[in-house]
Amino acid sequence: MAQGRSLPAASNRPPSTGFRLLRAASLACILVGVILIITFAFGMWRGFSEQQQLNQEWQQEVGGAPIAAPPAHLDRSLQKPVKGIDFAIRVPKLRYFAAVREGVDTTVLYSGPGHYPGTVWPGDQGTVGVAAHNVYWINFPQLKLRDEIDIETRYGVFKYRVTGSKIVNPDDRTVVVSRAPGFHLVLTTCWPLWAGAFATQRYVIFAEQYYPRISAPDYN
Repeated sequence: MAQGRSLPAASNRPPSTGFRLLRAASLACILVGVILIITFAFGMWRGFSEQQQLNQEWQQEVGGAPIAAPPAHLDRSLQKPVKGIDFAIRVPKLRYFAAVREGVDTTVLYSGPGHYPGTVWPGDQGTVGVAAHNVYWINFPQLKLRDEIDIETRYGVFKYRVTGSKIVNPDDRTVVVSRAPGFHLVLTTCWPLWAGAFATQRYVIFAEQYYPRISAPDYN
């Protein structure tokens, strides 16, 4: 009768130092990733809450009534932030509305869109530049040619039509400092939209003012 083979004894040796270091590094990476996700999610939650508060403050300031057309001669004393709010943006197609603050740094963009410093105010000739985090403008690529974008100010509402879009490098400032004649609106956000804070490019939407019509000599 054949003898069966004996099984090798189980090894009781502890894991090697290299294996333990690798496992510790993997766990550390997972922990850091979880912390980053939680921090980002909390920042966005706080940002959405702050945006809602800003929207309410804007509605209270303008009385909730439809904003009238701008006068033929603009009162530039109104072109300044009040309680941190410059103006508001509305996109009828997307049912989007948000108060816009001054600046485009992280503290501003976490709570909604910001007005590029150095770009003009609505109603002035030149380019109005507005930026936002891609989380807030995730559906803005749905905008097509001639779709409407409204900028509401304390001195009237200005309506723009989309004329195009493109993707640029994050250091390309030419899209918001163009000196081309006319009344322009440029919106920028991080691209790809799904990349969140890890986006490496910028998505840019261009629009031209169509209302009010530029005719009165004292308009600008």
